Amino acid sequence: MLYLDHAATTPVRREVLEAMWPYLTGTYGNASSHHEAGRRALAGLDAARATVAEVLGCRPAEVVFTSGGTESDNLAVKGIALGRRDRDPGRTHVVTSAIEHSAVLGSARDLARWDGFELTELGVSSEGLADPAELAGAVRADTAVVSVMHANNETGAVQAIAELAAVARARQVPFHTDAVQAAGSLELDVHALDVAALSVAGHKIGAPKGTGALYLRRGTPLRPLLSGGGHERGRRSGTSDVAGAVGLAVALRLAAEERPAKAARLCAVRDRLIAGILAAVPSAVLTGPDPRRHPAARLPGHASFCFPGVNGESVLVDLEARGLLVSSGSACAAGGTEPSHVLTAMGYPPEVATTAVRFTLGADLAPEQVDAVVAATRDVVERLSPAPG
Repeated sequence: MLYLDHAATTPVRREVLEAMWPYLTGTYGNASSHHEAGRRALAGLDAARATVAEVLGCRPAEVVFTSGGTESDNLAVKGIALGRRDRDPGRTHVVTSAIEHSAVLGSARDLARWDGFELTELGVSSEGLADPAELAGAVRADTAVVSVMHANNETGAVQAIAELAAVARARQVPFHTDAVQAAGSLELDVHALDVAALSVAGHKIGAPKGTGALYLRRGTPLRPLLSGGGHERGRRSGTSDVAGAVGLAVALRLAAEERPAKAARLCAVRDRLIAGILAAVPSAVLTGPDPRRHPAARLPGHASFCFPGVNGESVLVDLEARGLLVSSGSACAAGGTEPSHVLTAMGYPPEVATTAVRFTLGADLAPEQVDAVVAATRDVVERLSPAPG
């Protein structure tokens, strides 16, 4: 089997497992315990926090360990909005984009449904890109938080986060970005991005599922979502997953070190795959930014298409039968019957959006393997296409 679904999850790296093992066996103490075993665990947790902070370019105290991207997004969107309203009761407005991951959209919609907030969802271009000018028109005097993702998991579209964040900063509104899909492929320096909060998840970069972190700029208001022992400086209660934090830190450090060379390789195989499929399958429609015109606006290793007239799920099944594992979009929405909210927000009709297929590649993919993927996709689409006339 050839795994082409790295946007959904990645295998755990050996270096990560080796770093975690001592904290799963000999150094298994509770980091909150005031004895030798606890102090050793706390030292591992502190070292992991320092490593994550170094990669993100922030202070260790600004790193909050979580259970993954979903929790980080919920804590950022709900926690900042509620914290800002606690500080200033007039702040009852949230801004996000229509193409966010469900963790962000769900959080924002929950605030509107249950907590009395008003929600504005920004539209995007046909390539899935948000417009800073539209954001400037959406931010109001009562806006509590803005959240726009760094890179889209379904289309690979990379947002101009620094420009968008500058709009919010000028209005003194905290800006959060979901960088779960961007980690490992893009620079995550929080000062260059100018964000108040940023989410990452370990399983996208070679750490185990259930690991994640939220960068939270010092002074950003936050109402904790979990009650308990006041862990993570009172921002996220729960016994610290020391091994998970260590694994996340190692994976994030390795991803940052390898990023320049890995991104170059991924861009090369991505471009070969896109050119090959568009040439071999005349009906194929590339979704998201075209790297031939905007190379920096699409994630390395990400290629997504619609095949009008062909059922996307049938393409997946047939490709798997040929040894190729791909997806129809977000793994979190797999099995649903509704068209992708991302593609419909970009203007695709529902009947076209349901034909989506996403290829997310590994850096070790060889050129001849790319050509085999192209040939298999051509054959599958031709077989599934309705007969002319």
